[in-house]
Amino acid sequence: MTDPLDLYAESHTAPEPPLLARLTRETHLQLLMPRMSSGHVQGRLLSMLSHLVQPRRILEIGTFCGYATLCLAEGLAPDGVLHTIEIDPEKEARIRRYVAAAGITERVTLHIGAALDVLPGLVDEVWDLVFIDADKRGNDAYFEAVINEVRPGGLLIVDNVLWGGKVLPAHELKAGDKDTLLVRAFNDKVARDPRVEPVFLPLRDGLLLLRKVVSEPQV
Repeated sequence: MTDPLDLYAESHTAPEPPLLARLTRETHLQLLMPRMSSGHVQGRLLSMLSHLVQPRRILEIGTFCGYATLCLAEGLAPDGVLHTIEIDPEKEARIRRYVAAAGITERVTLHIGAALDVLPGLVDEVWDLVFIDADKRGNDAYFEAVINEVRPGGLLIVDNVLWGGKVLPAHELKAGDKDTLLVRAFNDKVARDPRVEPVFLPLRDGLLLLRKVVSEPQV
């Protein structure tokens, strides 16, 4: 963070827990694209939302280094569990090491593989909170794969919905920029989807909060 507004927000946000600060440093030293980690302010927001929901079942699509995993797990109900899906097997050892350091090994199930291959095996779960932070081309597919398994009143969170500002109508798209087109299309779709109530937060690269409606609207 170098923007004065970001620095001010960080200085007025609850401190980053030491374990997460250690993971942040390791991520920046050892992983490509460390900005993919949720980071301090967004991580504290994820923790707060999880505490407010007090979920028994959390689903995370896209683990990366495990930073958001640890933040979301902070708000789990006493009997709660978290399932997280990471496509890159090279990240497994680090994720498991930090989950163990947080003392939540028994409460976190890590799945290694493509999310759309893993999700069919989790159909018996009812999710209270879902965090989607994987490849952005897959946002709509992931949303559709899980929405029916989210409890009424449950919360879905989608990351990177600003896509570096390229989703704005004034942004001139480069030829072949399919990622931006798909992120825009997903944002537009859920903004008018009667199954969810959206709130778009311009925090970092954009967070989209989607509360599943309690009852289906009358046709």
